[in-house]
Amino acid sequence: MENLKNRRSLGHTGIMVSPIGLGCWQFSKQKNMAGKFWPTLEDSQIEKIVSLSLTAGINWFDTAEVYGDGESEKALSRALKTSGRNPGEVIVATKWWPAFRFASNIAKTIDQRIKLLDPYPIDLYQVHQPWSFSRETAEMAQMTELINKKLIKAVGVSNFNARKMENAWKALQKSNIPLASNQVRYSLLDRKIESNGVMDLAKRLGVTIIAYSPLAQGLVTGKFHDKPELLKNIGFRRYNPQFSREGLEKSRPVVNLVKDLAARYNVTPSQVALNWIIQYHGDTVVAIPGATKESHVNENCGAMSFSLSAEDMARLDKASSIFK
Repeated sequence: MENLKNRRSLGHTGIMVSPIGLGCWQFSKQKNMAGKFWPTLEDSQIEKIVSLSLTAGINWFDTAEVYGDGESEKALSRALKTSGRNPGEVIVATKWWPAFRFASNIAKTIDQRIKLLDPYPIDLYQVHQPWSFSRETAEMAQMTELINKKLIKAVGVSNFNARKMENAWKALQKSNIPLASNQVRYSLLDRKIESNGVMDLAKRLGVTIIAYSPLAQGLVTGKFHDKPELLKNIGFRRYNPQFSREGLEKSRPVVNLVKDLAARYNVTPSQVALNWIIQYHGDTVVAIPGATKESHVNENCGAMSFSLSAEDMARLDKASSIFK
């Protein structure tokens, strides 16, 4: 069985990442609509979260242009500098926001991404959504130019369905560039990529799946099932049907099994859920849980310190198959 602390290649790029990275949406400082999802974190807290992540075995960080209009990128760079890490010692992934833009905007905005993340190079540059005014083939042509100019090291996509993912892969293949990754929502309570062709295609093409929202916005831990009063303060999550009374009842059998396994392995429910994600599909899936507290970092990284048995992973697979 694989040592879950070993690093894995992002697709066929040779960029080696820890099975768990840190999602940095929460560093948005409440700027723009995307940033309103999270409370404002002080710089000192962000620096603690990043430093502890590095100490605990995480070597890569995922941010995006739309996370506070660059505030997250800026905060990440500042925290990495404070941690004493030099360029090349950490892996940085960010994303281009495509809404109401053409593919040509990728080249027009790359200097801003580089400036905000300075001095850390962009190891993985991703198209954040399949929503631009241009086709994915045009976007990949722009990404190829950035690779050729050595402005980025690898290309990924996010929220792409199987057809668009394959189109992106084919476009890059013309220049012998691998498609590194597809960043998608994936958890024990959202397994749609296993039924819509994305997971199967990723395995066939050698594309890494980067799982965001791997704890289903905290739902898989059982805290909302145990204390429904917490639902009064869940912000935007109140619009998610999984947080309704019916939704909670549907996920309860999975949550109960996660909690039972957590007790047996002497770990937390979130660690069980994360361990399943980074282990069940071999090295195809890596996860990027967020963290707003140091305790979240310890929990996230602790998911790499043990291995669920094949039998227990199969039990989780069966229990959560209704969410495929």
